[in-house]
Amino acid sequence: ICWGGMHSWKHMVDLLERVGHPERLGFQADMAHTLLYLMGYNAPEDAILPPDFDWSDTAAKQTALKKLTHALRPWTIDFHVAQNDGTVHGTGSHDKTGRHCLPDAPGGKLDIATDAGFWLRDEHGDVLKTIRHICWDGCMFPNSVMHKSETWNSILGAMLSVQDAHGWSE
Repeated sequence: ICWGGMHSWKHMVDLLERVGHPERLGFQADMAHTLLYLMGYNAPEDAILPPDFDWSDTAAKQTALKKLTHALRPWTIDFHVAQNDGTVHGTGSHDKTGRHCLPDAPGGKLDIATDAGFWLRDEHGDVLKTIRHICWDGCMFPNSVMHKSETWNSILGAMLSVQDAHGWSE
């Protein structure tokens, strides 16, 4: 996972706590990359989910997301909506990073609107209003995919589903 060598969510929390200046150094939560934190992809000793995890077990996935987001949410300053199929992809200087998929990818492991809520709401379910802007991360597709209107309709639909579920008005 490409966060400056922070292959473990525990190491990331440790670094953020050691620096101790959330107004200067924060965490960029990307749904695709943080899924790999759950899996312990680059740090098996810190996996929250077991290696043989059954992705149909939504309750266990949500419990794992609660643990992860509880630790990292206080440091989160930026949020990227994304989809991941539970695999990694490597190109160039990014040896292994989360494989971003289209929102409606058949192998996608995330329920985007629901799972985004673990980042955007507190443990009581209240909208935090700390993330003022969200973006879609995962436009690492061939031009043939990027030039299709269906691609952008799918992405915008996912973004709107997150806004509808967890957004607010001022």
